[in-house]
Amino acid sequence: MSNELPEEVERFNIIFRIQHIILFTTFLLLSFTGWALKYPEVEQAGWWIKIWGGPKTAGIIHRVAGITMLLDFSWHVLYLGYLLVTRKMRFDLRTTIIPLPKDVRDVIHNFLYFLGLAKTKPKFGKYSYIHKFDYWAVFWGMGIIGISGLILAFPTKASFFFPEWSLNWVWELLFILHSDEALLAIVFILFWHFYNEHLKWEKFPMAMTWITGKISIETLKKEHPLEYERLFGGKEAGEKQGK
Repeated sequence: MSNELPEEVERFNIIFRIQHIILFTTFLLLSFTGWALKYPEVEQAGWWIKIWGGPKTAGIIHRVAGITMLLDFSWHVLYLGYLLVTRKMRFDLRTTIIPLPKDVRDVIHNFLYFLGLAKTKPKFGKYSYIHKFDYWAVFWGMGIIGISGLILAFPTKASFFFPEWSLNWVWELLFILHSDEALLAIVFILFWHFYNEHLKWEKFPMAMTWITGKISIETLKKEHPLEYERLFGGKEAGEKQGK
């Protein structure tokens, strides 16, 4: 085993990368078909929905993509449970994706830095507050969009779970929840995720981590200095690891 620091370290294994690819592929399909289905009365939506084979075909694509996304999400949660039960992943305050008080302090510190009131940026660990917000937003969206979408996709079976007095308004409520939350998710992805992972000058057009699962030592040291120190004890790249 070489004592040299590696040029790259693994950040996401192949399972997480496949789950991410399924997630963003189904998200794009849901966004494109859902946008046309949401505004059928808009004249300009006509040519767009024709691209997807018309309203019926677009609806089928939308449902298949939605169910695939829910299955992918369930796979992700079960996989995390498997890693924890088998101790292949252990809870560690330094590497957890769970929000911590430090994340709140980092947000305040970052604002102070951007306002010129702090001289340095906050030092992030494996996941910054930006990553954590990005990650947990999926859980929030999946709970509202996923459940409401599943009910709307199978209204006959789902109707048995609703009391009779709610049937006059619950479908309209579910449609609003599903549709407006989806619109919020699209806006969030465009402004938050795309900016932080694609449009930043140092990452444009994208970081390759989602494909290779790896991050360079230089990037790790710059963007995740606490994780770098945890892994390599703060030694400069090129020095002997000495572990």
